Amino acid sequence: MKQIRNIFLSFLSISLIACNATAQPFAADIAQFKKQDSITMPPANAILFTGSSSFRMWDSLETVFPNTSIINRAFGGSTLPELIYYADEVIFKYQPKQIFIYCGDNDFAADEKLTGKAVFKRFKTLYKMIHKKLPNASVFYVAIKPSPSRQQLMPKMAETNRLIKEYFQQQKNTIFIDIYSPMLNLDGTPRKELFKKDMLHMNAEGYKIWQKLIEPYLLKSK
Repeated sequence: MKQIRNIFLSFLSISLIACNATAQPFAADIAQFKKQDSITMPPANAILFTGSSSFRMWDSLETVFPNTSIINRAFGGSTLPELIYYADEVIFKYQPKQIFIYCGDNDFAADEKLTGKAVFKRFKTLYKMIHKKLPNASVFYVAIKPSPSRQQLMPKMAETNRLIKEYFQQQKNTIFIDIYSPMLNLDGTPRKELFKKDMLHMNAEGYKIWQKLIEPYLLKSK
């Protein structure tokens, strides 16, 4: 009877672990990445784009950046803690030579009480993980964009951008890419013509600004 009970408890424990993994936010996205990799594993030393929906929805990445080897492992709605949680699956396994990160936007949307310093601290945690495991990789942070639908959060976003920019000035192989300023009107408000109807996600005109600012940093494939 005791043996049967132990077997039952072991089975229950395994089942709970499996359920917890399934319930983890974005588990389906990560499973899809793994499926893609099982079919064709991307090459090492490629250029990795990761973070949230602004990268995930950039469907034309490989088209607008020809002669590059790009892996897009962004998952929509993600925050920095979730990117940290899945870092092994969406960053480290690919051994990229360049890492472009867009994340932090949703952190404020999920918790408007967060300060710019708190989100910067989250990013610093992620960066230190990357620097430790991939010391030779170049890391690029794309500034949090000024979305009209999140205009009330812009002062905090601007503070995070500033803190990350200053932090990167003290690090090696890092670049802060300021897409924030070019997406503003002269009065400091977001340029609505760069966004879709939801006033959160960008349209083609918005991505043209990003393309122009990111392209000079991309290493070409040999």
